[in-house]
Amino acid sequence: MTTRLAFDLGAGSGRAVLGRLGGSRMELTEVHRFANEPVQAGGGLYWDILRLLHELKQGLRLAAREGGAPPASLAIDSWAVDFGLLGRDGTLLGNPLHYRDRHAEGMMERLRERYGDEWLFRRSGLQFLPFNTIYQLAAMGERRSPQLRQAQTLLMIPDLLRYFLTGEKKQEFTNATTTGLLNPSARQWDNELLKAAGVPVRLFAPLAQPGDAAGELTAAVHAELGLSAQVQVLCAAEHDTASAVVAVPAREESFAYLSCGTWSLMGTEVPEPVLSEQALAYNFTNEGGAAGTWRLLKNIMGLWILEELRREWQREGHCPGYEELLAGAGALPAGGPLIDPDDPLFLPAGPMGPRIRQWCRESGQPEPQGYAGHARCILESLALQYRYVLKQTELVSGRSFSGLHMVGGGIRNRLLCQWTADSIGRPVWAGPAEGSAIGNLAVQWISAGELSGLSEARRVIGDSFGVETYEPTPGSGERMAEAYGRLQALKDKRKGRRSG
Repeated sequence: MTTRLAFDLGAGSGRAVLGRLGGSRMELTEVHRFANEPVQAGGGLYWDILRLLHELKQGLRLAAREGGAPPASLAIDSWAVDFGLLGRDGTLLGNPLHYRDRHAEGMMERLRERYGDEWLFRRSGLQFLPFNTIYQLAAMGERRSPQLRQAQTLLMIPDLLRYFLTGEKKQEFTNATTTGLLNPSARQWDNELLKAAGVPVRLFAPLAQPGDAAGELTAAVHAELGLSAQVQVLCAAEHDTASAVVAVPAREESFAYLSCGTWSLMGTEVPEPVLSEQALAYNFTNEGGAAGTWRLLKNIMGLWILEELRREWQREGHCPGYEELLAGAGALPAGGPLIDPDDPLFLPAGPMGPRIRQWCRESGQPEPQGYAGHARCILESLALQYRYVLKQTELVSGRSFSGLHMVGGGIRNRLLCQWTADSIGRPVWAGPAEGSAIGNLAVQWISAGELSGLSEARRVIGDSFGVETYEPTPGSGERMAEAYGRLQALKDKRKGRRSG
């Protein structure tokens, strides 16, 4: 069996996963895992891109050792929206800024006021999120950034890391659709959006598709790593959610998914973008998928809130273990405080506990108590938000779903999976946990002709990895319906207090 290598980069960690395909079975070996920690410098929050490049090289070296030879191919997927800028000589002009940095603050509101929501949505198909690439670039233009003036090429994070490995400058389609600068109807960069954002057209090149060849390792990288054979570099579905959706082991043609991790992304796969008034009203997004598909979905803040809270507790000197925390949260009685996970209050990095307590006070609730109380507040609120967005997904897509497929690292949180099933009143099918890495590998196997397409890939994934079914807990329907109604009323109450 040939081996292929997936680099899957999340907002908190990265991994190198070696894949083997034999018959109708996939086998995975994680050969390297590493932290991906942003760096505060000079008032800004940056990605440590050269450290990530170093870790990719270590992962490739370890994969060659594990497989007995270098992998036949490799591909990279990562989070969306962030980018690096290259100068005329191909040199990186600065560390990429982190999407949670405040450098684009207020820019989304200014562009929406200037051009109108309908114009921006019809041209981009994108959900309004303040960190989208279009707003980051417009903010750089507004402050006359020297980097932007000097830049000749923009590369998204996987594009940039591929460039360091191969010397080839390619912009991959699925990640490009997250920028707010691509027209989903034309499937190309939109000159009117570029003009609106004040972005030079020269930064953007023709698009590469998932599975396209993207070069080979440069002679310098090949020599540095001492590899015995050359490695083909491919484009994956490079937005990690696009890769995760490839890995959804759905047997039905129409399905709902939740890619669950630092972010939660819920939606369905559609053949064409949905640019309806309802999609705009519900703030849905249309992002490219593998094999010509589109992902109609909505971003939900996700486990970021709990992760950031645990980091806060660790800095204070004590944080219960994850299993202890979940056991404590599950043992608490229902009816406690709830939050709106998608409130902008919870987007920036930094202490989360004070913001949770602020939200509860401003919505007229008691503050959560203790570690378990905070965890229950977050997880129950997330499960209720999933119910809210699943209803919207059905309305916008015109479909109904018998249950929800959950993939990604968040499915290891069994309490969240069970509460999600209770909240939506339908089964949750959880698995696989390494969805993005598996989807990345599946695109490579499809490109090589070892899998015939998405349907076969999903069947093989379902046969190869365990999927756990969570049925709604008997008697949970009334409790969750009460909590759901209460959370919607709390959102309205807090909005009323703030506007008043």
